[in-house]
Amino acid sequence: MKLRPDEITSIIKQQIENYDIKIKNEEVGYIIQVGDGIARIYGLNNCMYGELLEFSNGTVGIALNLEEDNIGCVLLGEESGIREGDMVKRTGKRAEVPVGEALIGRVVNALGQPIDGKGAINTSEFRPVEYEAPGVVDRKSVGVPLQTGIMAIDAMFPIGRGQRELIIGDRQTGKTSIAIDTIINQKGKDVICVYVAIGQKASSLAKLVSTLEQFGAMEYTIIVSATASELAPLQYIAPYAGCAMAEYFMYKGKDTLIVYDDLSKHAVAYRTMSLLLRRPPGREAYPGDVFYLHSRLLERSARLSEELGGGSMTALPIIETLAGDVSAYIPTNVISITDGQIYLESELFFAGIRPAVNVGLSVSRVGGAAQTKAMKKVSGRLRLDLAQFRELEVFTQFSSELDKSTREMLDQGERIVQTLKQPLYHPIPMHHQVIIIFAVVNKFLSDVPIEKVREFETKLIEFIDTRYPQVSETINNTKDLDDNTAETLKSAIKEFKQQYSGMGG
Repeated sequence: MKLRPDEITSIIKQQIENYDIKIKNEEVGYIIQVGDGIARIYGLNNCMYGELLEFSNGTVGIALNLEEDNIGCVLLGEESGIREGDMVKRTGKRAEVPVGEALIGRVVNALGQPIDGKGAINTSEFRPVEYEAPGVVDRKSVGVPLQTGIMAIDAMFPIGRGQRELIIGDRQTGKTSIAIDTIINQKGKDVICVYVAIGQKASSLAKLVSTLEQFGAMEYTIIVSATASELAPLQYIAPYAGCAMAEYFMYKGKDTLIVYDDLSKHAVAYRTMSLLLRRPPGREAYPGDVFYLHSRLLERSARLSEELGGGSMTALPIIETLAGDVSAYIPTNVISITDGQIYLESELFFAGIRPAVNVGLSVSRVGGAAQTKAMKKVSGRLRLDLAQFRELEVFTQFSSELDKSTREMLDQGERIVQTLKQPLYHPIPMHHQVIIIFAVVNKFLSDVPIEKVREFETKLIEFIDTRYPQVSETINNTKDLDDNTAETLKSAIKEFKQQYSGMGG
């Protein structure tokens, strides 16, 4: 058999071309200590801050401490099966979560994995959990209202799309209820809602999901859960994961609303991690960067410029105070980051005034810019009247005889308080709010007994919607209350009052 050199050459060339072994260069380190959800790793000299590291049992962790001779890493999973001496690999990636339309209506954990038993989430898009906030040039001033459906808030402390409004108060004062009402009120308004539960009981979360399903709100809501039973690193990462999911829609030009419930527990989870990582403790044992923890999260909420699509992300962070102490470390930090706060008071709550909003301590730093013209016109005197009433109420406790004008102010204040009371999960549309506030501010309720105020308002709305539907339509369509509509509304209320008194009201 005769071998031909050209044949041999062609075979060797073909084999060289098909030789496809990629050399993979991996940097690996070794665990020198593990426990309490923290691992210390030796040997990963080029590791980046915030990089994901992979352990031998498949668990991943985030590198948070880059020290001279080792790396402090928090585990995002169980530490069972991880031993000292095990090998750890760098991934070269930072933590990211799945994003997209497929997440809407789902309940996911802090890593974006489904926990509602409805199968896998089919999405190919991911976003990093930590992302730079839009700069000043990329933002637009807040000017479009985000209706909460709660009269006390929409009239006196309006929230605009892209704003960050803090909900603050002691436990069991209705903080979460305000957030849920706001989510329910977004039905049909093309707003994607994200609710982040941090350190809550699993039973509370299950109740919340069933409430949102009952009102059809899960159709446009994503729930990110990191319950109290989960590891501190997962509670730490949850709000950033929820923010990344909302950010995806914001950069697509959509309006989004995100609720962080609550950031007090988030700070506690971060403190736990930091102390285990042996970071130096500061005030109240929190680490020095606890302000940055929340500022970098809340600064991501914005109303984007038209060049970036004009989308928005409105944030409602919740903070729990202890015995009404607003001057504690975390509350003062978050108050200084946000654009206003709604302060809920235990005394008002137990007195049956719900939502228990304290008019003196609550504020919206966006103010009238986030209100419709109609609401601005009718609610101008509301806050002043209410503040005067609160002041007079204190003085009149010590005096038995009151002059006529003081008596009138007190009567008016009591009717405003009754007007602003609102049952749970019953958001009121903007045009109905305008009609009710118009009636109370113009003293049409001055001769209605206090206990009949709520009933009077309900029947008034029914009467106007039936007999004068053009009033509601005009206010709803133009978002304004012109002189003609105001005159029609006045005569409609007078006509209703005559009927109401005839009905024995």
